[in-house]
Amino acid sequence: MDTNFSDDFETKGKFSIKKTSTEYQGPLTKQEGQALLSIEKEKLRNLQEKLYADGSKSLLVILQAMDAAGKDSLIEHVFGGVNPQGCNVTSFKTPSSKEYSHDFLWRQYLALPQKGMIGIFNRSHYESVLVCKVHPEYNLSEKTWNSVKEFDNKFWENRYESIRNFEKHLSQNGTTVIKIFLNVSKKEQKQRLLDRINEPEKNWKFSSADLPERALFDQYMTAYETAINETSKEYAPWYVLPADNKWFARVAAIQIIIDTLEKMDLKYPQPSEKDVKALEESKKILEKE
Repeated sequence: MDTNFSDDFETKGKFSIKKTSTEYQGPLTKQEGQALLSIEKEKLRNLQEKLYADGSKSLLVILQAMDAAGKDSLIEHVFGGVNPQGCNVTSFKTPSSKEYSHDFLWRQYLALPQKGMIGIFNRSHYESVLVCKVHPEYNLSEKTWNSVKEFDNKFWENRYESIRNFEKHLSQNGTTVIKIFLNVSKKEQKQRLLDRINEPEKNWKFSSADLPERALFDQYMTAYETAINETSKEYAPWYVLPADNKWFARVAAIQIIIDTLEKMDLKYPQPSEKDVKALEESKKILEKE
């Protein structure tokens, strides 16, 4: 059976969130999916080492989702076997006063992966066209605008354009960008939030602030649909993964990341003729000890 799902979830053409499954898991059982994930983690580790050795390119993985969709656990299970020296995770919270004193992309620039590295954004600049679109008053903290009346269609068009330009700039300068949206249903989100309340070891994950945001679920879905349609480009594609089954989302995500790295044409550095001779001399010296 076909167990590679990396091409199944890239958004191409007009994307409709209502027509997208949150439950799909392919022909796999959960046990088969977990076994496949272990195999894929070894592939990812080898490719990450090759990326690090190549040193001329980087990969940026952007994760976006509603609360309780599984971003944190996906990072843990997908990247758990990768060499920590070659991977950075940045979780973006509410901007600080210093960050609000710059443009909305500034803090993302500071967190970009250097060449040879994988960078993971747990939330990202997309919050500016997601949470800030559902709550436009948040934009006033940037101190550039005086009223929410200024956040008209032109304002949002400019935001999407800025994001497209930012990601295109990255792609033209050695950073491959992929964006993953974990598409969890409102029903499944409810169960996961209840689990956080009912299971003592998960209480720390629950915040009463999650409920007011959950009440705006449909507005968030509209914001996601628009953002994805406006910014899914060949140089920075969006992948919308069914996330009601966490184990399947992890399998699909790691396969997308693996296939992306394989397409980057990574190479181990080749020693020069002078280096080869030096290696041979060093070998002789060591063998004589």
